[in-house]
Amino acid sequence: MAQHSDKAALRGEPGYVWRSGQDRRLQMIRQWVDVRGRILDNGTGLGTYLEQLAPYSNQRFGLEVEFERAVQAIPRSDGITQAVGETLPFADNTFDFILSNEVIEHVENDLLTMREMVRVLKQFGRIVIFCPNRWNPTEQHGIYWKGEYHFGDKLFVNYLPDSLRDQLAPHVRTYTKRQLTNLTFGLPVRIVHHGRIYRGWDNIEARFGGVGRLFKQTLYALERPPFDTLGISHFLVLEKTAH
Repeated sequence: MAQHSDKAALRGEPGYVWRSGQDRRLQMIRQWVDVRGRILDNGTGLGTYLEQLAPYSNQRFGLEVEFERAVQAIPRSDGITQAVGETLPFADNTFDFILSNEVIEHVENDLLTMREMVRVLKQFGRIVIFCPNRWNPTEQHGIYWKGEYHFGDKLFVNYLPDSLRDQLAPHVRTYTKRQLTNLTFGLPVRIVHHGRIYRGWDNIEARFGGVGRLFKQTLYALERPPFDTLGISHFLVLEKTAH
């Protein structure tokens, strides 16, 4: 997209085009989750992940806070609801799998959002969360400077002390591993997997061809400690242990 949407600061940008970076995340999901059951994409955007999950499940539901995006997602799913993550309009123990893809950092209350996901998840069901890593060198959600929003990646903002970082990026959270996993404290879930992943780099590959592809694969090979510390996103898999 050459121009960002008017909701980019508050909600981030949804996936407009399915590319190799998204496909890679889908493969990660399938590695850790049985996607044949009832699915909730919690913050579905335009429904691109629900569309890609269609070959595996005919029970694919999405929740989206923005009405315009929710309407566009309808053809790609079995049901779309307009609501917020802090008050999910679903019964307890409803879903086998819940996806939260770069969403929890935008909600008003991330702790309550986590509790709600666990509440509507079935026992032994799984939650997958992708969200920003505090130690990535870039803040990819833009910043506010002198009252004006500036879209795009901004270097080293996340390395500032909280008091300064939160002045520049009050519209979005970023998480250390401890901050993210602390959201599960006291909840009936266990951590199945945690990792940090690098970005898709689809533009680099498109521009430089084989050289760009080699660069991307080299970075992917570094997605293990200690080099994963610089990854763009956490990849957290949770399993519900009790009703």
